Amino acid sequence: MTAANPVTLPLADYKAAHVRFEVAGKVATLTLDRADKKNPLTFESYAEIVDIFRAAARDKVVKAIVVTGAGGNFSSGGDVFEIIGPLIEMETASLLDFTRMTGEVVKAMRACPQPIIGAIDGVCAGAGAAIAMACDLRIGTPEARISFLFNRVGLAGCDMGACAMLPRIIGQGRAAELLFTGRMLSGEEAQRWGFFNRLAASKAVLSEAQELAAQLADGPTFGNAMTKRMLEMEWAMSVETAIEAEAVAQALCMETQDFRRAFHAFANKQKPVFEGN
Repeated sequence: MTAANPVTLPLADYKAAHVRFEVAGKVATLTLDRADKKNPLTFESYAEIVDIFRAAARDKVVKAIVVTGAGGNFSSGGDVFEIIGPLIEMETASLLDFTRMTGEVVKAMRACPQPIIGAIDGVCAGAGAAIAMACDLRIGTPEARISFLFNRVGLAGCDMGACAMLPRIIGQGRAAELLFTGRMLSGEEAQRWGFFNRLAASKAVLSEAQELAAQLADGPTFGNAMTKRMLEMEWAMSVETAIEAEAVAQALCMETQDFRRAFHAFANKQKPVFEGN
């Protein structure tokens, strides 16, 4: 269950084998690209996605990442015949290897310092919904259909961190409803519930996500990475501990050149140009 084409640095030179991966300037776009089947995931694509996000954590050029799907859909989740079928024949140890590997996708996305923006259209189900959940920001479409459908195939809703992360995005009761029933969440409802930050037309959702990614990539990227890290760490902190942790984090940001650039630009009535250091 490892990628056939290990990720090498820099990311701009990486040729993906199981997903489509492109870098334009400071923004990378990862596309789940099996449009004929609504972009299902395979053992190999799971592993490659993990490798890409782990490599992104070390890359010095890519400052923001967009995740999307090809052909008007995000992802239908694990491929029925290439994943679900083989899983039925596995013993416990192999099954645990698989579930840990799928969880590594979310862990790698959350550990990646760059902001990740999901551009989500059409079907977004199962593991696809979990990958969308793991993004920092999500732009959806009215046609999007999100479903954490694990219980509909006889499994628990606790998959790939859903029981930990989904309640923090949309609230405990709403998350419980989706994870117990596996029902479909429409695009408009997903926006009302806070799963989507905003909606865009299907033809514009990717470009809007890439524009937002470019905006973040041009910002104080050390500060953005710190924001992402603290959003992650403070889930398990008391308010008092969080305030102290933020004081330390902000003091570190105040030592950056970007902080000085912002001050000098403000003093000269100019727009700051951040360089990420």
